[in-house]
Amino acid sequence: QVQLVESGGGLVQAGGSLRLSCAASGRTFSTYAMGWFRQAPGKEREFVAAISWGGSRRQYADTVKGRFTISRDNAKNTVYLQMNSLKPEDTAVYYCAAARGDITIVRHEYEYWGQGTQVTVSS
Repeated sequence: QVQLVESGGGLVQAGGSLRLSCAASGRTFSTYAMGWFRQAPGKEREFVAAISWGGSRRQYADTVKGRFTISRDNAKNTVYLQMNSLKPEDTAVYYCAAARGDITIVRHEYEYWGQGTQVTVSS
């Protein structure tokens, strides 16, 4: 069992930055691939970024590539999402998630989810 708690969301102007954190419970955190997804009002939840259990591999959605960076600290049971050059279209609830096994961008392969944190980017 893994419990995930996101933090770091808020209101920011376009062009600004935010860093999201996701704290995980459980001693097996380092064996899970981790991902960030987001959901805007009226839209499907979509993949944002993922990182392998050891942190050596990362994947990004095309819409955030070059602006967002995912990282993890297994000693702290935490995964991060650094978001730079934010745009109004990045406004959404951001969720972190944990998947057994290899890195994946597929939503249904993630077994555990956090409650989400709101990110609002004003123009």
